[in-house]
Amino acid sequence: MARRPVQLSLPMPATWGGRRPGAGRKPTPRRRPGVAHCRRPGHVAAHPVHVTLRTTCAVRCLRSDRVFPAVRRALTAASHAGFRLIHFSAQTDHLHLLVEADDRTRLSRGLRGLAIRVARAVNRALGRRGPLWGDRYHARPLTTPRAVRHALVYVLQNVKKHARGGHGLDPCSSARWFDGWDDGVAAGAIERSPVVRAHTWLAAAGWRRHGLISHAEQPRCG
Repeated sequence: MARRPVQLSLPMPATWGGRRPGAGRKPTPRRRPGVAHCRRPGHVAAHPVHVTLRTTCAVRCLRSDRVFPAVRRALTAASHAGFRLIHFSAQTDHLHLLVEADDRTRLSRGLRGLAIRVARAVNRALGRRGPLWGDRYHARPLTTPRAVRHALVYVLQNVKKHARGGHGLDPCSSARWFDGWDDGVAAGAIERSPVVRAHTWLAAAGWRRHGLISHAEQPRCG
C-alpha cells in the first residue's frame, strides 16, 4: 500500500517581511541629505513655489559660458499653459526656481518637463550622457507676502551666498527682468525674457506690501 504524501513545513524567520530596521534601499553618498521620498503635499494655485534642483557631483558648471546659455534656453521654453516659471537663478551645481501652477498635476508635469529640458541641454553642451540631477526636486510653497519677498531675495541674490564681493545683477538669473528693485532699474526690451509674468496675487503684488528690494540685500539662510 502506497504511503500518503506528507507536506513538510518550511520554517520562516519571525522577522520576515514588514517594517524592520535597516530595510529598504541604502542611501548613496551625498554632499548633503537628500529629499525624502514621501508623497508630496497638495498644491494651491494661489501659492507660488520655491523649487531647488541639484546636479550630480559630476556636473558643477551650470554658470559657465559653455553651459549657461543652454540652461537659459531650456528655462525659456519651460513655461506653458498652467505652469509658469516666474524667476530663477543658476549656481554652480543647482538651480533655484520660482514657479506657479494651476494645480498639482500641472506643477508636477511642469517641473518634470523643465528638469528633462535642462538635463538634455546641459548634456548636449558638455557632450556627455547620463543623469544630470542628483536627487528629486525640493519644493516649498510660499503662502504669505513676506515669504514670497524672502524667496525673491533668496533666488535673485543667491549668488551672494556663494561668491563674495559680487556686485550688480546676477547675469545667470532673471534679475534683469525683475521690476521690483527699489531703484527702479529693470531690463530693457533688448533680449527676450526667459521668464513670464506672475499670475498669483502673492507673486505679482502681495509681496510689495513689505517694500521693494534693494540690490544690497542678502539672502537669508534656509
